[in-house]
Order: sequence, then C-alpha cells, then structure tokens
Amino acid sequence: MKKTELHPFANESESLQIGELTVENRTDRVSIYGSLDLTLDRPGLEHARRLKAILDLTVAEMEKAVLPDKITLTAPETVKNPFA
Repeated sequence: MKKTELHPFANESESLQIGELTVENRTDRVSIYGSLDLTLDRPGLEHARRLKAILDLTVAEMEKAVLPDKITLTAPETVKNPFA
C-alpha cells in the first residue's frame, strides 16, 4: 500500500488525489471533495486503503488535540490578480 502524503492539520500546502476525490490539508481543517468509486477489484481496494489511511491519520490528530466546541472558519483572502 502506498504511504499517505498528507500530514493532517500540519500545513496549508499538502493535497492529494484518489481517483476523482481530492483531499486538501489546512491548519484548521482537512477538506475532502469530489467523487470516488470503490470498485470490487484491486484498484478499488487500493483506493479504499488510501482513503482509510488518510482518515485514520486525521482522526488520530484530532484525538490528540484539545478541541473547542466549534471553530469559526475564516473566509479566504482575495488578492488582486498579478497577471491581469
């Protein structure tokens, strides 16, 4: 099984894809979006294992932390397009 390339909540720069599913790392969240078919074959099993590894790491990091009841997500900062 391929080792995960994501360190949940550690930085704002890691991202990976499993099929059409994207997992993006942030310091205050891990965003998962897209679509992933877990087919009943070897590639499907590999995708399931990679997804499980990412979720296991994410849960482990959350369990180590002192969590607030709820965080407030800040809106992304809009910057002027330097190429315009």
